[in-house]
Amino acid sequence: MNTNHNDQELLWQLRDLRRETMPTNDLWPGIAARIAQHDRPSGDAGNVVPLRRRGARLAPFALAASLVLAVGVAWQQRPDFGVQQVDPTGRLIHREADALTREYDAALRELQAAGTPSAPAGNALQQLDQSAAQIRTALTRDPDARFLLDQLRRTYEKRLELTQRATLS
Repeated sequence: MNTNHNDQELLWQLRDLRRETMPTNDLWPGIAARIAQHDRPSGDAGNVVPLRRRGARLAPFALAASLVLAVGVAWQQRPDFGVQQVDPTGRLIHREADALTREYDAALRELQAAGTPSAPAGNALQQLDQSAAQIRTALTRDPDARFLLDQLRRTYEKRLELTQRATLS
């Protein structure tokens, strides 16, 4: 029970500490005198450089430091407009599509050198060429789409097959 009494006594003492007390004398004149004495240059006691003037000399440096900090933060937080982040898989698919197109073009030139396709097949060949162009455009927009590469391969195969049939008949 003695500890409970001590706790109560400490609580009352803590409550007494919360009271605000005013200083008995004004402290500001002594503080101002010490600041003024500190601001005097060491060689000349009559020349006092006010704090405001010293701050004015440092203001351009503070402004420059603030500007550098603001630019640095803005640069770190900048959005990546126009930067396409393509992963290696996407670049690989794009290279495969380019190689596939080169092979297709070479095979098509070889077939066309053998003869001219018949007129009825011309419309179907144009549609296949348009489909291949649309697939290439879609691959540019979504370079990770492996299914587009497979679709391009099938379109080229159909185009070559139809060209071969049209030239041989």
